[in-house]
Amino acid sequence: MPVDTHFIRRKIKLIQEDLSVLEDLAHYSFEEISGDPIKYLAVERLLEKIIMRAIDINQHMIAELGRGDERVRGYEDTFYILSQFGIYSEEFAKQIAPSAGLRNRLVHEYNNTRRDIIYKSVEEAIRQYVKYCDSILKFIEHKTFG
Repeated sequence: MPVDTHFIRRKIKLIQEDLSVLEDLAHYSFEEISGDPIKYLAVERLLEKIIMRAIDINQHMIAELGRGDERVRGYEDTFYILSQFGIYSEEFAKQIAPSAGLRNRLVHEYNNTRRDIIYKSVEEAIRQYVKYCDSILKFIEHKTFG
C-alpha cells in the first residue's frame, strides 16, 4: 500500500488547526495559564493531540516507506527514522523527538510533569511542529506515490 497522502494531509490540517489555537494561548503569561484550569487543560490537550497526530504520520510513513527493519523502540524513534528517509535533517529530529516524551508524560499523567515544563514547551512545540508540517508536506508534494 502506498503512502496515503490524503491521510497525511488530513492529519497535518488538524495539527495546523491545533497549532493556531496553541499560538493564541501562547500569548498568556505562565501565571495566567497555570492559574486558569481551562487554559491549562487546553494547553495540555493541544500538545498531546499535536504530538500524537505527528506520531501517527510518522508510523504510517515508516510502514509504507521503510524496509521493515527499522528499529522503533518508542515514539521518539519514529522522528529519527523520518530523518533517515530525508524528510528533514537529523539535527531537526534531535530537536523534535523529545516531544514524544512530553506526550507520554501528559497521557500517563505523571505527577512530576510540572506546569512550568508544559508552559515552556509551548513556544518550542509551535516552532517545531510548524517546521514538521512544512517538511512533511514538501516531502509528499515532491514524491510520486501510487
